[in-house]
Amino acid sequence: MFLPLKKVTAQYNKYSVFIDRLKTLYAAMDQKYKEAADYYGFHCQGCDDNCCLTRFYHYTLLEYLYILEGYNTLEPGRQIETKNRAMEVCRKTDEADEKGMAVRLMCPLNFDGLCILYDYRPMICRLHGIPHELQNADHRVMYSPGCEAFTKQIKSKEYYKFDRTPFYIKMAELESELKKAGCITQKLKMTVAEMLVEGLRD
Repeated sequence: MFLPLKKVTAQYNKYSVFIDRLKTLYAAMDQKYKEAADYYGFHCQGCDDNCCLTRFYHYTLLEYLYILEGYNTLEPGRQIETKNRAMEVCRKTDEADEKGMAVRLMCPLNFDGLCILYDYRPMICRLHGIPHELQNADHRVMYSPGCEAFTKQIKSKEYYKFDRTPFYIKMAELESELKKAGCITQKLKMTVAEMLVEGLRD
């Protein structure tokens, strides 16, 4: 479907400038998130409603390439284990979908409660958890609450303005530039498990 790991590695120079800009954008996200989290005094220590069990979809080739770059930093044994985990998650998800059943499966990158590619994690993983706002195309502002762990821990703090809109806009602009440079028109909608399975095909 998309570029497998071998081709990404072979053509890295072609995409590296976009990856560098993605890292800068991620750093800005992390800083803004930290400011909000520090204001609330909220620091995730894990919970029963683990966000790594949520089927998050990711929509950018940028994040796909960066996940594969991160995978390439793992030692061979961990790579094999991660790939097998990703394949199993995809298999069980497909089975559940065929039966029309809801499913919550741990992200294949979560080992013993920690993400082994934390520095490479996608945008939604970086921004999830605290209350935020987002301006839609009609310039209406939509507000969303924090995760379950947040709402249990934080009860009296007033809302800290955490606007995701600028990050979404910058990500969309960067993605558009990348696709234009690579003459790519195909859209992406993948979980992390699907990214790994698709990217690691021969």
